[in-house]
Amino acid sequence: MFLMGSLGLHLFMKMDAVERTTGAKYECLLFDMDDTLYPLSTGVNLACRKNIEEFMLQYLNIKESEVPRMCLELYREYGTTMAGLKALGYEFDNDEFHAYAHGRLPYETLTPDPVLRNLLLSMPQRKIIFTNADKAHARQVLKRLGLEDCFEGIICFETLNPPLEPADYMDALDDNQVLAGGDKEPNTADRTDASSVSSKSPILCKPSLESFEAAIQIANVDPKKTIFFDDSARNIASGKAAGLHTVIVGSSVLVPGADYALRSIHNIKEAIPEIWNDEEQMKQVIQYAAVETVVIA
Repeated sequence: MFLMGSLGLHLFMKMDAVERTTGAKYECLLFDMDDTLYPLSTGVNLACRKNIEEFMLQYLNIKESEVPRMCLELYREYGTTMAGLKALGYEFDNDEFHAYAHGRLPYETLTPDPVLRNLLLSMPQRKIIFTNADKAHARQVLKRLGLEDCFEGIICFETLNPPLEPADYMDALDDNQVLAGGDKEPNTADRTDASSVSSKSPILCKPSLESFEAAIQIANVDPKKTIFFDDSARNIASGKAAGLHTVIVGSSVLVPGADYALRSIHNIKEAIPEIWNDEEQMKQVIQYAAVETVVIA
């Protein structure tokens, strides 16, 4: 997997300069990870929520009767339960939270997906993960799916929430090669109105518009030439507000702000064939960029 270090940033900038001369309709594909690259039916999402509730009970001493309701309400108001807990003043180590939430997940339910792998590798555009998860979880998921070499980099929790606040978002790449974020809740709790999410939390995460603006700047992409894929309706709304083309995944029905709807991520080619129409125009970009690369981990 490519790491987003200073060389990666240089690559972003160089590719940006070249791509703008090609006239390609789409230059970058930005993918959410959990419940987007694999289905909700794996049970990973539910197991993560149960782990978070247990963390709240065991380590934050929140009353057992209050935990489920509080977990859901914080997710709705702040984007992730973790962000909400921080906003309320609960003190805990971010890495310890992520280790507890993700350390006991049923990763064995995630298996290699050769169909998706072939689709991703056939796409001529840059491909980047944009997730609220932490980098360890992101790496584990991509490895299990057999997709670890299909993406240029990962924008994650550590990217948007570095231990030491950088002077600007671009600097975060130097110390946070793989990028990820917090937790996700079942789609039944999802709201399409991203503006209802509080920005008072010290944690930066989707669906806040600020997180999208940061991701766009970090990846050095033109939102007008970038497609964003996500299973969350409110993340889609924020992506559209940030100027991105948007695809809701896991639904055959359009949600507010979505340009396309995919029942499965495997349906990309049928729904958006123009991604492949840019192949000849993008070929020179990929060949040129290969000279500039790469740090591999």
